[in-house]
Amino acid sequence: MSATVVTNSNDPRRPEKIHRYKLPTASASGGPTDDPIPDYMNVLSMFCSMFGLMMKLKWCAWVALYCSSISFANSRVNDDTKQILSSFMLSISAVVMSYLQNPQPMTLPGFS
Repeated sequence: MSATVVTNSNDPRRPEKIHRYKLPTASASGGPTDDPIPDYMNVLSMFCSMFGLMMKLKWCAWVALYCSSISFANSRVNDDTKQILSSFMLSISAVVMSYLQNPQPMTLPGFS
């Protein structure tokens, strides 16, 4: 697919400087396309949501919701969507269950 460029005497574009975008290929050693942040946030979200459910900590459930939304926003198309959505739903259920068990407003740790 080569694009035909009509040259005009007043045209400032330079067709020899045009470079097509190529997707970077993933190397075996974990190159620049291997971004671990969505995976770390997904694990942290699951850990915080389980901790928020078990210990009834509202702030931990909110941290889990925040981490799962970061993981969802930074995920690629070919990532495992079931795991990301289950982490998101687990963090939402942690927030809902913590407020159902204790409807008082959240107090931050150290400010009680």
